[in-house]
Amino acid sequence: MSTQPARGLPAGQTDEERIERYLTLNPDFFERHQAVLARMRLPHMRTGSTVSLVERQVEVLREQKTDADRRLAEFVAVARANDQLADRIHRFTRRLLRAPTAAAAINTLEASLREDFDAFNSVLLLTAPVESLRNAEHEPFLRKLPADDANIRTFEALLATGKPRCGQVRDTQREFLFGPEAASIGSVALVPLGDNGSIGLLALGSAERERFHPGMSTEFLKRMGELITDALARA
Repeated sequence: MSTQPARGLPAGQTDEERIERYLTLNPDFFERHQAVLARMRLPHMRTGSTVSLVERQVEVLREQKTDADRRLAEFVAVARANDQLADRIHRFTRRLLRAPTAAAAINTLEASLREDFDAFNSVLLLTAPVESLRNAEHEPFLRKLPADDANIRTFEALLATGKPRCGQVRDTQREFLFGPEAASIGSVALVPLGDNGSIGLLALGSAERERFHPGMSTEFLKRMGELITDALARA
């Protein structure tokens, strides 16, 4: 009996490797040898009973289709969520554009966060003087603080980046931001305002621990911060 390897198959491989490679190179093998195909039996993936190779292939294809359907459903869900978020940002932008003054923009901002984004725990910290807001009182949403305030300085690393951040904050920071509601806050989104946070900080809190998480995209929060910064520049 010849021990020469089949044509196109390298020597030095195990029998299983050579068979696998041969079948890969000759996908029509079982079509040409249907009697062999009919005799092959494989364990069922779930029940353990034996099934034909064709049945096993059908089962594998069914599993692949189920997985593809699941990934497609996830993709559609993400696309719909992004579309809804884009629509909310659009409404938010229009509301800010219609505010004639910085003071009116503050009222609009608070209402939009609550009505369009379900952000019932939010605070706007301003560290730069805004002339038109000199006499404005919007407690507890708006808080005006000096830039060297000790509590604000705990966020200086974040403010220096100028980039939003989501996730958890220290207990002292959460208490400073949300006061009596701090214990119920599970996650936080922080949005620096102005270049390197030169104007201040917007903080959004949620009772849901995964509402704002480190892995989420912050692009919409960044755009929101830019819109707020421009609105506060009005007379």
